[in-house]
Amino acid sequence: MNQANDGTEMGKSIAAIQASVASLPLSQRARGSLVPDSAALELAIDLFRSLAFPGFFLAQPTGASATVEHNVEQLVRCLVPQVLAAMHVEASFSQAKTLNNQTSHAAAIFMDDKSAADQAAAVVMKLLSAIPTIRALLAADAAAAFDGDPAAQSVNEVIFCYPGLHALIVHRFAHELHGFCAPLVPRMLAEITHRRTGIDIHPGATIGEGLFIDHGTGVVIGETTVIGKRCKIYQGVTLGAKSFEQDESGRARKNYKRHPTLQDHVTVYAGATILGGDTVIGAGCVIAGGVFLTESVPAEHIVHGPRAEITLRSKGDSL
Repeated sequence: MNQANDGTEMGKSIAAIQASVASLPLSQRARGSLVPDSAALELAIDLFRSLAFPGFFLAQPTGASATVEHNVEQLVRCLVPQVLAAMHVEASFSQAKTLNNQTSHAAAIFMDDKSAADQAAAVVMKLLSAIPTIRALLAADAAAAFDGDPAAQSVNEVIFCYPGLHALIVHRFAHELHGFCAPLVPRMLAEITHRRTGIDIHPGATIGEGLFIDHGTGVVIGETTVIGKRCKIYQGVTLGAKSFEQDESGRARKNYKRHPTLQDHVTVYAGATILGGDTVIGAGCVIAGGVFLTESVPAEHIVHGPRAEITLRSKGDSL
């Protein structure tokens, strides 16, 4: 029996939901259409970690060469279908009805004579070629965490345990995919890592070597943020946009510098907020905890806000 037509309250609700689905085509995907698989991307993240630091994660074949070969083969089998599915999502979205009635940038990139499958494979091959560079950056990140944290007893402890490093592992792979214009997958990888670590880094953010994200919970790093070498960021820091410019249609303008730049050797303590694409924090600066900053700071300066007034009283005193 078709419950949508049976006149009951449930039937009326089903009919109303069906009408809503039909009236909002951008909010649904056709049954059987390709979509990226979150479970496969979870596996890709584990493979990223294993390629970044072989022997630390996942069950591995014996020997470093066998480990690398095994993980690379697994990553290709895992990631190519996800990039392909994301390309199909973007292409179908642009063909149906884009929000601004223009062909999406990502879809346009993949509209050439090569097959979509070949292009997805090419993106992943580019990622593989970048892995030696990624590994060097991550080795510097791990060393920075060990050097900068008196609680760290070894680099092994950092690699196994530190959420900031785990977030950077995925970010550095996702950033490469973002640079190769792979649609959706970099953002999905970033959001999976956000859930795992509490650290939200947009894959577009440019991060120099040796970043130490200490503790990390609540850190937000926006898309156009640029972070120099050997910086340190504590929990609750936001590197965000001051405001959102609008285009001629009244929607948020895309593809311009909205987030701040931290030059080399900057330290940002817990709970600080730094906003704006024209905000540059000079090399060697220290930003104190809780500061709200929307303007640039010259190199080698310390920024702090008003001191809180502290009152001490005996527990037996009345208020």
